[in-house]
Amino acid sequence: MGALRAVVYDAGMLIAAERSQLKVWRTHRAYLTAGGVPQVPAPVVAQVWRDGARQARLAQLLKGCDVAATDEQLARAVGELLGGAGTADPADGAVAVLAAWSGAVVVTSDPDDIRHLLDQLGERGKEVVVRSV
Repeated sequence: MGALRAVVYDAGMLIAAERSQLKVWRTHRAYLTAGGVPQVPAPVVAQVWRDGARQARLAQLLKGCDVAATDEQLARAVGELLGGAGTADPADGAVAVLAAWSGAVVVTSDPDDIRHLLDQLGERGKEVVVRSV
């Protein structure tokens, strides 16, 4: 059996978890049980976090995740990606770059947007698996 593949969540995954979608929670728990720790780029958290007092389910999901900070290296890589792709969403850009750096699976509600960004990343982007929420 192969090693557990890294997973990166986008905003759609977090929103689905907040809405208590059973499929999303089953997927998340199965990954945690297998020993994985999903990554969530910090800009994705910023995109969905509005009121912690009303987002208990989202807070619960994030407790099991690694929120990846945006350092200068990631910020520059995302900026270059967005410029090359002709798009402007830094959260999606961070998802694509982090996934490409680790050869991860992306769990997303916008597979076409993520694939477009991954296509711009060449061979590393082709190694990423994209799954819909």
